[in-house]
Amino acid sequence: MRMRHQLATAVAVLAVSGAAISPALATCPRTSSADDTFLRTAHRGNLAEIAMAKDAGKNATTSCVKRVAKVLLRDHMKMDEEVKRVADKVRTSLPDSPTDEQKKQLAKLRTKAHTKAYDVAWLKAQAAGHMKTLDLIDHEIKYGHNDKVRHLAKKLRPTVAMHLGLVHGGTCHDSDKDHKAAAVNGR
Repeated sequence: MRMRHQLATAVAVLAVSGAAISPALATCPRTSSADDTFLRTAHRGNLAEIAMAKDAGKNATTSCVKRVAKVLLRDHMKMDEEVKRVADKVRTSLPDSPTDEQKKQLAKLRTKAHTKAYDVAWLKAQAAGHMKTLDLIDHEIKYGHNDKVRHLAKKLRPTVAMHLGLVHGGTCHDSDKDHKAAAVNGR
């Protein structure tokens, strides 16, 4: 709020003084710190999901987990492009990597590579991660200030809900029937 007030005061001073206002400044979309946090968290989540999906492609033991990982990889790469595009439009800087916690989770998972325990741990991590992501998205949809960021959250929600359906309960679900059930249930 204070930053908005300072920006409004600066624009008013420039207008009164007769100075030209840059079109970019005049049309700069406003974001709240919550909008910025959503974009940064979503980006880091996508980076972590991309890394975990690639890892599952190499280290999972079941074809179901490998197929789900392929879907998650494809979708999280697309979603991250959208997050980066919106962040650029609203001038939100994004981090370069997942959080330390996300990196540790992947490292711990890799210790179980090529075992059934890997698949179980991967599915549980995906279920928990996608639940948190849905909560993050729902919070942004309800409380976000910037229309572009809220629209992005609304756009991402169905894909994340479908992903949760694929890993719900820490179990692999990759049939057409499972996809339809996930879409109907929204989670």
